[in-house]
Amino acid sequence: MGCHRHPKALPDRDRRTARVGIFEGSFSVATFIGQHENKIDRKGRVSVPSKFRAQLAKEDFQGVVVYPSPKFQALEGCSFRRIEQIAASLDDLDMLSDKADDLAATILAEARELPFDGEGRIMLPRDLLDEMGIDETALFVGQGSTFQIWSPETYSRRKEEARQRIKDGEVTLKLRRDDDKGGGG
Repeated sequence: MGCHRHPKALPDRDRRTARVGIFEGSFSVATFIGQHENKIDRKGRVSVPSKFRAQLAKEDFQGVVVYPSPKFQALEGCSFRRIEQIAASLDDLDMLSDKADDLAATILAEARELPFDGEGRIMLPRDLLDEMGIDETALFVGQGSTFQIWSPETYSRRKEEARQRIKDGEVTLKLRRDDDKGGGG
């Protein structure tokens, strides 16, 4: 990875190369799957699932980034590299647009970097736990390139709603083909 600067900071002739090099294949994206329930201690520390930590092992920042979900009563979590992708994608929007401002205000402005301690735990800020209704137990839910942290009770309701939409035919998935990264398959 030769260039670590953000593509918008580069001269026009170098932007395409940097975007392709940084964001389209020069690294493997962490993939978070499964559900893992862990206790939160009285100080707000919770162990990040070992499978999630293993996905983050190659990252420069040894920890996670979390922010309140703009859609659910949960925390969104990801690697620092993923939050950089989100920031770069926001730069592609019109700088003075309400969309860019709204997304930056709900994602980037609320994001918190939470480093791992020596035991693989993070310290979840009390204000975020209170806002999400997460008490003694955190449920880590894999979402592919991101994950969420829920109260187990709240996630149970969310899961049932999602399953019902799938049963009703409201949700489908068109698989990407490995050869073209497009639809089909």
